[in-house]
Amino acid sequence: MRPVGRPWESGRPLTVLQRYPFPIGSVDARDGDMMQQAGSLRIAVPAILTASLLFGCAGETGSPLATQSVGARSYAQAVGPSDWSGQSGASGHPQMSADAIRADAANFNQCLANLWPEAARRGVSRQVYDAQTQGLTPDLKIMDLVDAQPEFTKAFWEYLDLLVSDDRVARGREILTQYRPIFDQVEKVYGVDRHIITAIWGIESKYSTMIGDRSVVRSTATLACIGRRQDYFRNEFLATLELLQRNDVTPDELKGSWAGAFGPTQFMPTVYKQYAVDFDRDGRRDIVSSVPDLIASTANYFKRNGWETGQTWGYEVEVPQNFNYLLADRSRQMTIHDWERLGIRRAGGKAFPNTHARAFLLVPAGSQGPGFLMLNNFRVIMRYNPSEAYALAIGHLADRLRGGEAFVQAWPRHERALSVAERAEMQQLLSAKGFDIGEADGRFGPKTRAAIRDFQARAGLVPDGFASTTVLAKLRGS
Repeated sequence: MRPVGRPWESGRPLTVLQRYPFPIGSVDARDGDMMQQAGSLRIAVPAILTASLLFGCAGETGSPLATQSVGARSYAQAVGPSDWSGQSGASGHPQMSADAIRADAANFNQCLANLWPEAARRGVSRQVYDAQTQGLTPDLKIMDLVDAQPEFTKAFWEYLDLLVSDDRVARGREILTQYRPIFDQVEKVYGVDRHIITAIWGIESKYSTMIGDRSVVRSTATLACIGRRQDYFRNEFLATLELLQRNDVTPDELKGSWAGAFGPTQFMPTVYKQYAVDFDRDGRRDIVSSVPDLIASTANYFKRNGWETGQTWGYEVEVPQNFNYLLADRSRQMTIHDWERLGIRRAGGKAFPNTHARAFLLVPAGSQGPGFLMLNNFRVIMRYNPSEAYALAIGHLADRLRGGEAFVQAWPRHERALSVAERAEMQQLLSAKGFDIGEADGRFGPKTRAAIRDFQARAGLVPDGFASTTVLAKLRGS
């Protein structure tokens, strides 16, 4: 389906200043530094890459789609090969050894030449291919970022404080007002909540002010020929060339993160190729500089990944004392009516609008903090980025944009988030005691949380799966 006419443009094309009320490409250094600490930069999933794995559960389950965002964008400054540390990657993967990186870099031009036949099969002309690859050099600094992890992590509530800020709420409301006619049209066509789309825009790029300035062609070419994810990134590199061949974007617009995510909602090239739409009917699917295309393409992604029109993402809830926290698991879905029978109540004394909806219970801070009943649309947000903290931030920012209040219940701010080393140590200690935690990589997913719950029950603690310093101390001492 296509929109009827251009009610938002009055028949005239939007200028760049009309399209974006905030400066494109500027970086708030203080916010960027905080974002740098907010997530892991390890590449762990095979599509738009997540930078928030330490806050969610992608580490053990993977995801068909997630965004490289938040943490990685703070590194989005183009650098040359001389800026590489010369060190092997922390993953220990043989293709991330310093010698392997040097060997692949020396073979970079031949690698690009070998990719030409596949590019041609995809309809890329020799002229476009040569224009993008002749004289191209690898950005070896990316090799330091592929395996990088922050020393410290943020607690769930610190992550929310960072991303659902008063500034993001205020700017998001301005966006909603300025582009109301576009949102009206997009909602009619796709049925996706405008506040969710705006929240994605705000968190992924701070409303186009933190898009990144690395060449997507150079980044994806580097990763296609060097390092441990070459098979995956060959497809991203070739998809980038296809976008140029179609004239969807110009080379100057192809600026983004070190992993190739670009645009205000940080699409990877393959995702752009699959989901971008030409909503303004100018012949180009341009989410970089066309607001209609940007909003509609993001909505198209959500619709095609199962967004349920008219349904919210979830509800803050009060969890009763002596609750069986083994039920707090994404695999355990029940109707809201069934949750109410177990003592779950909506926070603030509000009623649930639909008690027949199915939901799972999320307790990010265990028994010490608020609970959340998550509906299907929360899972759809997690297909965009498989971090629970990210998805909760998107949902909460969307609610704030529509006039909602902050969460009712307090977070346990006295609790300190475990460092990456402490998280890995906790996993190693659990594994040594016979619990199945998957890989001891410092990233907590369903297996690790289940192991923590089992250990807590054995140790006489509330089995809520919350990785606290108390649990770590018990593990060390037992």
